[in-house]
Amino acid sequence: MEIGLVELSRLQFAMTALYHFLFVPLTLGLSILVAIMETVYVMTNRPIWRQMTKFWGTLFGINFVLGVATGITMEFQFGMNWSYYSHYVGDVFGAPLAMEGLMAFFMEATFVGLFFFGWDKLSKVAHLVVAWLVAIGSNFSALWILIANGWMANPVGAEFNPDTMRMEMTSFFEVIFNEVAQAKFVHTVSAGYVTASLFVLGVSAWYLLKGRHIDLARRSIAVASAFGLASALSVVVLGDESGYSASQTQKMKLAAIEAMWETEPAPASFTLIGIPDQEARETHYAVHVPYVMGLIGTRSLTEEIPGIAQLVEQNVGKIRRGVIAYDALMTIRDARTAGEDVPSEAKFVFEQNSEDLGYAFLLKRYVEDPRDASEEQIQMAADDTVPGVFPLFYAFRIMVGLGFSFILITAYFFWRTSFKGMSYPRWALWGAVAWIPMPWIAAEMGWFVAEFGRQPWTVDGMLPTAMSASHLSIMDLLLTLAGFTIFYTVLFVIEMSLMVKYIKKGPIQDVAETDAWNARHWARLSTRRNQSAIAEPAE
Repeated sequence: MEIGLVELSRLQFAMTALYHFLFVPLTLGLSILVAIMETVYVMTNRPIWRQMTKFWGTLFGINFVLGVATGITMEFQFGMNWSYYSHYVGDVFGAPLAMEGLMAFFMEATFVGLFFFGWDKLSKVAHLVVAWLVAIGSNFSALWILIANGWMANPVGAEFNPDTMRMEMTSFFEVIFNEVAQAKFVHTVSAGYVTASLFVLGVSAWYLLKGRHIDLARRSIAVASAFGLASALSVVVLGDESGYSASQTQKMKLAAIEAMWETEPAPASFTLIGIPDQEARETHYAVHVPYVMGLIGTRSLTEEIPGIAQLVEQNVGKIRRGVIAYDALMTIRDARTAGEDVPSEAKFVFEQNSEDLGYAFLLKRYVEDPRDASEEQIQMAADDTVPGVFPLFYAFRIMVGLGFSFILITAYFFWRTSFKGMSYPRWALWGAVAWIPMPWIAAEMGWFVAEFGRQPWTVDGMLPTAMSASHLSIMDLLLTLAGFTIFYTVLFVIEMSLMVKYIKKGPIQDVAETDAWNARHWARLSTRRNQSAIAEPAE
Protein backbone atom coordinates (compact mmCIF):
# COMPACT_ATOMS: atom_id res chain seq x y z
CA MET A 1 0.00 0.00 0.00
CA GLU A 2 1.33 3.41 -0.96
CA ILE A 3 1.86 5.63 2.09
CA GLY A 4 0.38 9.05 1.43
CA LEU A 5 -0.96 12.06 3.29
CA VAL A 6 -4.02 10.33 4.76
CA GLU A 7 -2.12 7.18 5.75
CA LEU A 8 0.59 9.18 7.55
CA SER A 9 -2.03 11.32 9.30
CA ARG A 10 -3.82 8.19 10.46
CA LEU A 11 -0.55 6.64 11.60
CA GLN A 12 0.38 9.73 13.60
CA PHE A 13 -2.99 9.96 15.31
CA ALA A 14 -3.01 6.21 15.97
CA MET A 15 0.43 6.41 17.56
CA THR A 16 -0.48 9.30 19.86
CA ALA A 17 -3.81 7.68 20.77
CA LEU A 18 -2.10 4.36 21.50
CA TYR A 19 0.41 6.01 23.82
CA HIS A 20 -2.28 8.07 25.54
CA PHE A 21 -4.44 5.02 26.08
CA LEU A 22 -1.61 3.37 27.98
CA PHE A 23 -2.29 5.82 30.82
CA VAL A 24 -6.07 6.17 30.68
CA PRO A 25 -7.24 2.73 31.96
CA LEU A 26 -4.96 2.82 35.02
CA THR A 27 -6.10 6.36 35.86
CA LEU A 28 -9.77 5.35 35.68
CA GLY A 29 -9.34 2.26 37.83
CA LEU A 30 -6.79 3.45 40.38
CA SER A 31 -8.82 6.56 41.16
CA ILE A 32 -11.72 4.35 42.26
CA LEU A 33 -9.53 1.84 44.14
CA VAL A 34 -7.76 4.62 46.03
CA ALA A 35 -11.12 6.17 46.97
CA ILE A 36 -12.34 2.76 48.21
CA MET A 37 -9.22 2.32 50.34
CA GLU A 38 -9.62 5.77 51.88
CA THR A 39 -13.28 5.01 52.57
CA VAL A 40 -12.21 1.96 54.58
CA TYR A 41 -9.66 4.10 56.43
CA VAL A 42 -12.28 6.67 57.41
CA MET A 43 -14.69 3.92 58.52
CA THR A 44 -12.15 1.89 60.55
CA ASN A 45 -9.54 4.51 61.49
CA ARG A 46 -6.80 1.92 60.88
CA PRO A 47 -3.54 3.58 59.72
CA ILE A 48 -2.72 0.70 57.38
CA TRP A 49 -5.56 1.82 55.09
CA ARG A 50 -4.29 5.40 55.10
CA GLN A 51 -0.84 4.07 54.19
CA MET A 52 -2.37 2.04 51.36
CA THR A 53 -4.27 5.08 50.11
CA LYS A 54 -1.12 7.18 50.02
CA PHE A 55 1.01 4.49 48.39
CA TRP A 56 -1.40 3.60 45.58
CA GLY A 57 -2.33 7.28 45.32
CA THR A 58 1.30 8.11 44.56
CA LEU A 59 1.31 5.65 41.66
CA PHE A 60 -2.01 7.11 40.49
CA GLY A 61 -0.48 10.62 40.54
CA ILE A 62 2.48 9.60 38.39
CA ASN A 63 0.18 7.99 35.85
CA PHE A 64 -2.29 10.91 35.92
CA VAL A 65 0.33 13.58 35.16
CA LEU A 66 1.77 11.71 32.19
CA GLY A 67 -1.72 10.88 30.91
CA VAL A 68 -2.58 14.58 30.85
CA ALA A 69 0.61 15.38 28.95
CA THR A 70 -0.18 12.86 26.21
CA GLY A 71 -3.88 13.76 26.03
CA ILE A 72 -3.35 17.46 25.34
CA THR A 73 -1.45 16.65 22.15
CA MET A 74 -4.39 14.69 20.79
CA GLU A 75 -6.70 17.68 21.19
CA PHE A 76 -4.39 19.83 19.04
CA GLN A 77 -4.18 17.17 16.35
CA PHE A 78 -7.81 17.70 15.37
CA GLY A 79 -6.89 21.15 14.15
CA MET A 80 -3.42 20.30 12.86
CA ASN A 81 -3.93 17.02 11.04
CA TRP A 82 -7.70 16.84 10.57
CA SER A 83 -8.71 20.40 9.76
CA TYR A 84 -11.49 19.50 7.31
CA TYR A 85 -12.94 17.08 9.84
CA SER A 86 -12.87 19.86 12.46
CA HIS A 87 -14.56 22.25 10.02
CA TYR A 88 -17.19 19.75 8.87
CA VAL A 89 -18.32 18.34 12.25
CA GLY A 90 -16.77 20.75 14.76
CA ASP A 91 -20.14 22.14 15.82
CA VAL A 92 -21.14 18.67 17.01
CA PHE A 93 -17.88 17.00 17.98
CA GLY A 94 -16.54 20.06 19.81
CA ALA A 95 -19.43 20.27 22.30
CA PRO A 96 -18.62 17.07 24.26
CA LEU A 97 -14.91 17.95 24.24
CA ALA A 98 -15.71 21.40 25.68
CA MET A 99 -17.88 19.79 28.35
CA GLU A 100 -15.05 17.39 29.17
CA GLY A 101 -12.69 20.29 29.78
CA LEU A 102 -15.15 22.44 31.73
CA MET A 103 -16.96 19.80 33.78
CA ALA A 104 -14.54 16.91 34.19
CA PHE A 105 -10.91 17.83 33.60
CA PHE A 106 -10.98 21.05 35.63
CA MET A 107 -12.63 19.22 38.53
CA GLU A 108 -10.21 16.35 38.31
CA ALA A 109 -7.14 18.58 38.04
CA THR A 110 -8.28 20.88 40.87
CA PHE A 111 -9.05 18.16 43.40
CA VAL A 112 -6.03 16.02 42.59
CA GLY A 113 -3.89 18.78 44.15
CA LEU A 114 -6.05 18.80 47.27
CA PHE A 115 -5.75 15.04 47.44
CA PHE A 116 -1.96 15.06 47.59
CA PHE A 117 -1.41 18.19 49.68
CA GLY A 118 -4.50 18.22 51.86
CA TRP A 119 -3.84 15.28 54.18
CA ASP A 120 -2.88 17.48 57.16
CA LYS A 121 -5.09 20.43 56.19
CA LEU A 122 -8.48 18.74 55.70
CA SER A 123 -10.54 16.59 58.00
CA LYS A 124 -10.70 12.88 57.24
CA VAL A 125 -14.20 13.15 55.82
CA ALA A 126 -13.34 16.23 53.73
CA HIS A 127 -10.28 14.48 52.30
CA LEU A 128 -12.39 11.42 51.52
CA VAL A 129 -14.81 13.65 49.59
CA VAL A 130 -11.84 15.02 47.65
CA ALA A 131 -10.69 11.47 46.80
CA TRP A 132 -14.11 10.57 45.42
CA LEU A 133 -14.32 13.85 43.47
CA VAL A 134 -11.00 12.98 41.80
CA ALA A 135 -12.39 9.55 40.91
CA ILE A 136 -15.68 11.00 39.64
CA GLY A 137 -13.80 13.63 37.62
CA SER A 138 -11.64 10.96 35.99
CA ASN A 139 -14.67 8.93 35.01
CA PHE A 140 -16.65 11.98 33.86
CA SER A 141 -13.71 12.88 31.64
CA ALA A 142 -13.95 9.46 30.00
CA LEU A 143 -17.73 9.90 29.64
CA TRP A 144 -17.50 13.07 27.55
CA ILE A 145 -14.63 11.80 25.44
CA LEU A 146 -16.55 8.62 24.67
CA ILE A 147 -19.72 10.57 23.90
CA ALA A 148 -17.71 12.39 21.22
CA ASN A 149 -16.16 9.14 20.01
CA GLY A 150 -19.49 7.33 20.06
CA TRP A 151 -21.02 10.05 17.90
CA MET A 152 -18.39 9.32 15.26
CA ALA A 153 -19.62 5.71 15.16
CA ASN A 154 -23.33 6.57 15.32
CA PRO A 155 -23.88 10.23 14.27
CA VAL A 156 -27.30 10.93 15.80
CA GLY A 157 -28.69 14.31 16.83
CA ALA A 158 -27.12 16.15 13.87
CA GLU A 159 -27.82 16.86 10.22
CA PHE A 160 -26.07 18.40 7.23
CA ASN A 161 -26.93 22.05 6.56
CA PRO A 162 -26.65 22.89 2.83
CA ASP A 163 -26.45 26.61 3.70
CA THR A 164 -23.21 26.23 5.69
CA MET A 165 -22.00 22.97 4.05
CA ARG A 166 -21.36 21.56 7.53
CA MET A 167 -22.90 19.20 10.05
CA GLU A 168 -24.91 20.95 12.76
CA MET A 169 -26.31 19.65 16.04
CA THR A 170 -30.07 19.25 16.21
CA SER A 171 -30.38 17.51 19.59
CA PHE A 172 -27.76 17.62 22.34
CA PHE A 173 -29.89 15.10 24.24
CA GLU A 174 -29.55 12.54 21.43
CA VAL A 175 -25.79 13.10 21.24
CA ILE A 176 -25.39 12.53 25.00
CA PHE A 177 -27.65 9.47 25.19
CA ASN A 178 -26.37 7.91 21.98
CA GLU A 179 -26.60 4.15 22.55
CA VAL A 180 -23.12 3.55 21.10
CA ALA A 181 -21.57 6.22 23.35
CA GLN A 182 -23.21 4.82 26.48
CA ALA A 183 -22.15 1.27 25.64
CA LYS A 184 -18.60 2.45 24.95
CA PHE A 185 -18.45 4.35 28.24
CA VAL A 186 -19.50 1.55 30.56
CA HIS A 187 -17.37 -0.99 28.69
CA THR A 188 -14.28 1.23 28.67
CA VAL A 189 -14.41 2.29 32.32
CA SER A 190 -14.99 -1.32 33.40
CA ALA A 191 -11.90 -2.30 31.41
CA GLY A 192 -10.02 0.47 33.25
CA TYR A 193 -11.16 -0.97 36.58
CA VAL A 194 -9.87 -4.39 35.54
CA THR A 195 -6.55 -2.86 34.48
CA ALA A 196 -6.04 -1.17 37.85
CA SER A 197 -7.15 -4.27 39.75
CA LEU A 198 -4.66 -6.51 37.92
CA PHE A 199 -1.96 -3.88 38.46
CA VAL A 200 -2.60 -3.70 42.22
CA LEU A 201 -2.90 -7.49 42.36
CA GLY A 202 0.38 -8.02 40.53
CA VAL A 203 2.40 -5.49 42.53
CA SER A 204 1.00 -6.84 45.81
CA ALA A 205 1.86 -10.39 44.69
CA TRP A 206 5.42 -9.25 44.07
CA TYR A 207 5.62 -7.87 47.62
CA LEU A 208 4.44 -11.21 49.02
CA LEU A 209 7.02 -13.07 46.95
CA LYS A 210 9.71 -10.78 48.36
CA GLY A 211 8.33 -11.00 51.90
CA ARG A 212 7.85 -7.22 52.13
CA HIS A 213 4.91 -5.09 53.22
CA ILE A 214 2.83 -8.19 53.95
CA ASP A 215 -0.12 -6.43 55.60
CA LEU A 216 -0.44 -3.85 52.83
CA ALA A 217 -0.09 -6.50 50.11
CA ARG A 218 -2.73 -8.83 51.55
CA ARG A 219 -5.27 -6.08 52.08
CA SER A 220 -4.57 -4.70 48.60
CA ILE A 221 -5.13 -8.15 47.07
CA ALA A 222 -8.41 -8.41 48.97
CA VAL A 223 -9.67 -5.12 47.53
CA ALA A 224 -8.25 -5.68 44.03
CA SER A 225 -9.54 -9.24 43.64
CA ALA A 226 -13.09 -8.37 44.72
CA PHE A 227 -13.26 -5.17 42.68
CA GLY A 228 -11.47 -6.79 39.75
CA LEU A 229 -13.79 -9.80 39.66
CA ALA A 230 -16.90 -7.61 39.63
CA SER A 231 -15.32 -5.41 36.93
CA ALA A 232 -14.15 -8.33 34.78
CA LEU A 233 -17.64 -9.86 34.85
CA SER A 234 -19.16 -6.49 33.95
CA VAL A 235 -16.75 -6.12 31.02
CA VAL A 236 -18.12 -9.33 29.53
CA VAL A 237 -21.74 -8.31 30.10
CA LEU A 238 -21.18 -4.80 28.77
CA GLY A 239 -19.16 -6.16 25.86
CA ASP A 240 -22.24 -8.17 24.91
CA GLU A 241 -24.20 -4.91 24.96
CA SER A 242 -21.62 -3.34 22.64
CA GLY A 243 -22.00 -6.29 20.26
CA TYR A 244 -25.75 -5.88 20.18
CA SER A 245 -25.38 -2.12 19.63
CA ALA A 246 -22.99 -2.75 16.71
CA SER A 247 -25.53 -5.06 15.08
CA GLN A 248 -27.94 -2.12 14.97
CA THR A 249 -25.60 0.76 14.09
CA GLN A 250 -22.32 -0.65 12.66
CA LYS A 251 -23.31 -3.73 10.73
CA MET A 252 -20.20 -3.78 8.54
CA LYS A 253 -17.85 -3.64 11.53
CA LEU A 254 -19.64 -6.53 13.19
CA ALA A 255 -19.52 -8.59 9.99
CA ALA A 256 -15.80 -7.86 9.61
CA ILE A 257 -15.04 -8.80 13.24
CA GLU A 258 -16.80 -12.11 12.66
CA ALA A 259 -15.41 -12.55 9.10
CA MET A 260 -19.01 -13.22 8.04
CA TRP A 261 -18.68 -13.03 4.27
CA GLU A 262 -22.22 -14.15 3.47
CA THR A 263 -25.46 -13.82 5.39
CA GLU A 264 -26.10 -17.03 7.34
CA PRO A 265 -29.49 -18.49 8.25
CA ALA A 266 -30.57 -17.29 11.69
CA PRO A 267 -29.23 -17.76 14.31
CA ALA A 268 -25.69 -17.19 12.99
CA SER A 269 -22.77 -19.18 14.37
CA PHE A 270 -19.70 -17.67 16.04
CA THR A 271 -16.33 -18.29 14.37
CA LEU A 272 -14.05 -19.30 17.23
CA ILE A 273 -10.88 -19.37 15.15
CA GLY A 274 -9.83 -19.38 11.50
CA ILE A 275 -7.77 -17.58 8.87
CA PRO A 276 -9.79 -14.86 7.09
CA ASP A 277 -8.90 -14.32 3.43
CA GLN A 278 -10.28 -10.95 2.28
CA GLU A 279 -9.40 -11.40 -1.38
CA ALA A 280 -11.13 -14.78 -1.64
CA ARG A 281 -13.83 -13.68 0.84
CA GLU A 282 -13.69 -16.85 2.86
CA THR A 283 -12.29 -18.02 6.20
CA HIS A 284 -9.96 -21.01 6.00
CA TYR A 285 -9.95 -23.70 8.73
CA ALA A 286 -12.84 -21.99 10.51
CA VAL A 287 -14.16 -23.49 13.74
CA HIS A 288 -17.78 -22.47 14.36
CA VAL A 289 -19.85 -22.43 17.54
CA PRO A 290 -23.55 -22.72 16.55
CA TYR A 291 -26.08 -20.00 17.46
CA VAL A 292 -23.72 -17.85 19.55
CA MET A 293 -23.27 -14.95 17.12
CA GLY A 294 -26.99 -14.75 16.45
CA LEU A 295 -27.73 -14.56 20.16
CA ILE A 296 -25.05 -11.91 20.78
CA GLY A 297 -25.84 -9.80 17.73
CA THR A 298 -29.62 -9.97 17.67
CA ARG A 299 -30.68 -11.54 20.99
CA SER A 300 -33.04 -13.72 19.04
CA LEU A 301 -33.11 -17.04 17.20
CA THR A 302 -34.88 -15.73 14.11
CA GLU A 303 -33.20 -12.46 13.10
CA GLU A 304 -30.38 -12.56 10.54
CA ILE A 305 -27.05 -10.76 10.74
CA PRO A 306 -26.17 -9.46 7.25
CA GLY A 307 -22.90 -10.66 5.77
CA ILE A 308 -20.21 -8.55 4.11
CA ALA A 309 -21.35 -9.33 0.54
CA GLN A 310 -24.92 -8.25 1.28
CA LEU A 311 -23.77 -5.07 3.02
CA VAL A 312 -21.50 -4.16 0.10
CA GLU A 313 -24.44 -4.56 -2.26
CA GLN A 314 -26.55 -2.33 -0.01
CA ASN A 315 -23.76 0.26 -0.05
CA VAL A 316 -23.80 0.32 -3.85
CA GLY A 317 -27.38 1.59 -3.58
CA LYS A 318 -26.38 4.11 -0.91
CA ILE A 319 -23.60 5.43 -3.14
CA ARG A 320 -26.05 5.90 -6.02
CA ARG A 321 -28.46 7.79 -3.75
CA GLY A 322 -25.49 9.77 -2.40
CA VAL A 323 -24.61 10.87 -5.96
CA ILE A 324 -28.21 12.08 -6.41
CA ALA A 325 -27.93 14.04 -3.15
CA TYR A 326 -24.54 15.44 -4.23
CA ASP A 327 -25.95 16.57 -7.56
CA ALA A 328 -28.86 18.34 -5.84
CA LEU A 329 -26.44 19.94 -3.34
CA MET A 330 -24.28 21.32 -6.16
CA THR A 331 -27.40 22.75 -7.79
CA ILE A 332 -28.33 24.45 -4.51
CA ARG A 333 -24.81 25.80 -4.05
CA ASP A 334 -24.56 27.10 -7.61
CA ALA A 335 -27.92 28.88 -7.32
CA ARG A 336 -26.90 30.59 -4.09
CA THR A 337 -23.51 31.54 -5.49
CA ALA A 338 -25.24 33.17 -8.47
CA GLY A 339 -27.71 34.96 -6.16
CA GLU A 340 -30.66 33.08 -7.65
CA ASP A 341 -33.56 31.34 -5.95
CA VAL A 342 -32.88 27.72 -5.08
CA PRO A 343 -35.07 25.40 -7.19
CA SER A 344 -37.64 23.72 -4.96
CA GLU A 345 -37.12 20.46 -6.84
CA ALA A 346 -33.41 20.45 -5.90
CA LYS A 347 -34.30 21.05 -2.24
CA PHE A 348 -36.79 18.18 -2.29
CA VAL A 349 -34.38 15.79 -3.99
CA PHE A 350 -31.63 16.65 -1.52
CA GLU A 351 -33.87 16.17 1.51
CA GLN A 352 -34.95 12.77 0.22
CA ASN A 353 -31.38 11.53 -0.29
CA SER A 354 -29.28 13.59 2.14
CA GLU A 355 -28.74 10.67 4.57
CA ASP A 356 -26.54 8.99 1.95
CA LEU A 357 -24.56 12.08 0.90
CA GLY A 358 -21.45 10.77 2.68
CA TYR A 359 -21.39 7.69 0.47
CA ALA A 360 -20.95 9.89 -2.60
CA PHE A 361 -17.79 11.30 -0.98
CA LEU A 362 -16.25 7.80 -1.11
CA LEU A 363 -16.02 8.25 -4.90
CA LYS A 364 -13.66 11.21 -4.51
CA ARG A 365 -10.85 8.70 -4.07
CA TYR A 366 -11.38 7.74 -7.74
CA VAL A 367 -12.91 10.78 -9.43
CA GLU A 368 -12.98 14.51 -8.65
CA ASP A 369 -16.72 14.86 -9.24
CA PRO A 370 -18.77 11.91 -7.91
CA ARG A 371 -21.35 12.55 -10.66
CA ASP A 372 -18.77 11.44 -13.22
CA ALA A 373 -18.12 8.07 -11.56
CA SER A 374 -18.38 4.92 -13.66
CA GLU A 375 -20.11 1.72 -12.57
CA GLU A 376 -16.72 0.17 -11.91
CA GLN A 377 -15.72 3.07 -9.66
CA ILE A 378 -19.02 2.84 -7.76
CA GLN A 379 -18.34 -0.85 -7.12
CA MET A 380 -14.79 -0.11 -5.98
CA ALA A 381 -16.08 2.55 -3.57
CA ALA A 382 -18.59 0.04 -2.19
CA ASP A 383 -15.79 -2.51 -1.71
CA ASP A 384 -13.85 0.14 0.21
CA THR A 385 -16.52 0.11 2.92
CA VAL A 386 -15.14 -3.25 4.12
CA PRO A 387 -12.42 -2.66 6.76
CA GLY A 388 -9.40 -4.93 7.12
CA VAL A 389 -10.97 -8.22 8.23
CA PHE A 390 -7.87 -10.18 9.30
CA PRO A 391 -6.55 -7.67 11.90
CA LEU A 392 -10.06 -7.00 13.24
CA PHE A 393 -10.83 -10.71 13.51
CA TYR A 394 -7.74 -11.45 15.62
CA ALA A 395 -7.65 -8.23 17.65
CA PHE A 396 -11.19 -8.97 18.83
CA ARG A 397 -10.35 -12.55 19.80
CA ILE A 398 -7.20 -11.55 21.66
CA MET A 399 -9.25 -9.00 23.61
CA VAL A 400 -11.99 -11.51 24.45
CA GLY A 401 -9.55 -14.29 25.37
CA LEU A 402 -7.66 -12.03 27.74
CA GLY A 403 -10.95 -10.79 29.20
CA PHE A 404 -11.93 -14.30 30.26
CA SER A 405 -8.47 -14.87 31.73
CA PHE A 406 -8.99 -11.83 33.97
CA ILE A 407 -12.17 -13.38 35.33
CA LEU A 408 -10.31 -16.58 36.20
CA ILE A 409 -7.39 -14.76 37.86
CA THR A 410 -9.49 -12.39 39.97
CA ALA A 411 -11.93 -15.19 40.91
CA TYR A 412 -9.05 -17.39 42.07
CA PHE A 413 -7.50 -14.68 44.24
CA PHE A 414 -10.94 -13.72 45.60
CA TRP A 415 -11.50 -17.36 46.59
CA ARG A 416 -8.07 -17.64 48.26
CA THR A 417 -8.69 -14.36 50.06
CA SER A 418 -12.16 -15.23 51.28
CA PHE A 419 -11.84 -18.94 52.10
CA LYS A 420 -8.13 -19.77 52.43
CA GLY A 421 -7.00 -17.20 54.98
CA MET A 422 -5.22 -14.96 52.46
CA SER A 423 -2.67 -17.65 51.65
CA TYR A 424 -1.50 -17.81 48.04
CA PRO A 425 0.72 -20.38 46.26
CA ARG A 426 3.92 -18.98 44.83
CA TRP A 427 2.96 -20.07 41.33
CA ALA A 428 -0.22 -17.99 41.56
CA LEU A 429 1.72 -14.97 42.83
CA TRP A 430 4.22 -15.25 39.98
CA GLY A 431 1.31 -15.60 37.54
CA ALA A 432 -0.24 -12.39 38.86
CA VAL A 433 3.06 -10.57 38.39
CA ALA A 434 3.48 -11.90 34.85
CA TRP A 435 -0.10 -10.93 33.95
CA ILE A 436 0.28 -7.22 34.85
CA PRO A 437 0.74 -6.06 31.20
CA MET A 438 -2.16 -8.11 29.82
CA PRO A 439 -5.02 -5.66 30.59
CA TRP A 440 -3.17 -2.99 28.60
CA ILE A 441 -2.88 -5.36 25.64
CA ALA A 442 -6.60 -6.11 25.88
CA ALA A 443 -7.43 -2.39 26.12
CA GLU A 444 -5.29 -1.53 23.10
CA MET A 445 -6.93 -4.35 21.12
CA GLY A 446 -10.34 -2.97 22.08
CA TRP A 447 -9.33 0.52 20.96
CA PHE A 448 -8.06 -0.93 17.68
CA VAL A 449 -11.32 -2.81 17.05
CA ALA A 450 -13.39 0.29 17.74
CA GLU A 451 -11.39 2.69 15.57
CA PHE A 452 -10.05 0.49 12.77
CA GLY A 453 -13.44 -1.17 12.47
CA ARG A 454 -15.02 2.18 11.56
CA GLN A 455 -12.86 2.62 8.45
CA PRO A 456 -13.12 3.99 5.79
CA TRP A 457 -15.13 6.52 7.79
CA THR A 458 -14.11 9.22 10.23
CA VAL A 459 -17.81 9.77 10.92
CA ASP A 460 -19.67 6.61 10.00
CA GLY A 461 -21.72 7.05 6.82
CA MET A 462 -21.08 10.80 6.66
CA LEU A 463 -17.44 11.73 6.25
CA PRO A 464 -14.74 9.44 4.80
CA THR A 465 -11.31 9.48 6.43
CA ALA A 466 -9.73 10.34 3.08
CA MET A 467 -11.59 13.70 3.04
CA SER A 468 -10.87 14.59 6.69
CA ALA A 469 -7.15 15.18 6.64
CA SER A 470 -5.40 18.57 6.47
CA HIS A 471 -3.40 19.53 3.41
CA LEU A 472 0.08 19.08 4.85
CA SER A 473 3.31 18.10 3.20
CA ILE A 474 4.61 14.57 3.59
CA MET A 475 7.81 15.97 5.13
CA ASP A 476 5.80 17.87 7.78
CA LEU A 477 4.03 14.67 8.74
CA LEU A 478 7.22 12.60 8.82
CA LEU A 479 8.98 15.15 11.03
CA THR A 480 6.09 15.50 13.46
CA LEU A 481 5.56 11.73 13.52
CA ALA A 482 9.23 11.22 14.41
CA GLY A 483 9.06 13.99 16.99
CA PHE A 484 5.92 12.62 18.65
CA THR A 485 7.34 9.10 18.65
CA ILE A 486 10.53 10.22 20.38
CA PHE A 487 8.71 12.50 22.85
CA TYR A 488 6.08 9.90 23.76
CA THR A 489 8.69 7.17 24.11
CA VAL A 490 10.63 9.38 26.52
CA LEU A 491 7.44 9.97 28.52
CA PHE A 492 6.74 6.24 28.59
CA VAL A 493 10.26 5.51 29.82
CA ILE A 494 9.82 8.18 32.51
CA GLU A 495 6.50 6.64 33.52
CA MET A 496 7.96 3.15 33.80
CA SER A 497 11.05 4.37 35.65
CA LEU A 498 9.02 6.31 38.22
CA MET A 499 6.56 3.47 38.69
CA VAL A 500 9.33 0.91 39.23
CA LYS A 501 11.18 3.29 41.55
CA TYR A 502 8.21 3.89 43.84
CA ILE A 503 7.11 0.27 43.75
CA LYS A 504 10.58 -0.79 44.87
CA LYS A 505 10.50 1.84 47.61
CA GLY A 506 7.15 0.62 48.78
CA PRO A 507 4.95 2.48 51.28
CA ILE A 508 7.30 4.98 52.91
CA GLN A 509 4.63 7.26 54.40
CA ASP A 510 3.01 6.76 57.82
CA VAL A 511 5.27 3.76 58.51
CA ALA A 512 5.89 4.56 62.20
CA GLU A 513 2.23 5.27 62.88
CA THR A 514 1.13 2.07 61.13
CA ASP A 515 3.74 -0.08 62.90
CA ALA A 516 2.80 1.39 66.29
CA TRP A 517 -0.90 0.70 65.71
CA ASN A 518 -0.16 -2.87 64.59
CA ALA A 519 2.01 -3.44 67.70
CA ARG A 520 -0.79 -2.23 69.97
CA HIS A 521 -3.33 -4.30 68.06
CA TRP A 522 -1.34 -7.53 68.36
CA ALA A 523 -0.64 -6.80 72.02
CA ARG A 524 -4.38 -6.45 72.65
CA LEU A 525 -5.09 -9.73 70.84
CA SER A 526 -2.34 -11.49 72.82
CA THR A 527 -3.73 -10.18 76.12
CA ARG A 528 -7.24 -11.37 75.23
CA ARG A 529 -5.96 -14.84 74.31
CA ASN A 530 -4.03 -15.10 77.59
CA GLN A 531 -7.06 -14.00 79.57
CA SER A 532 -9.20 -16.60 77.81
CA ALA A 533 -6.62 -19.32 78.53
CA ILE A 534 -6.59 -18.43 82.27
CA ALA A 535 -10.37 -18.24 82.47
CA GLU A 536 -11.00 -21.66 80.88
CA PRO A 537 -9.74 -23.88 83.82
CA ALA A 538 -11.82 -21.83 86.29
CA GLU A 539 -14.93 -22.86 84.40
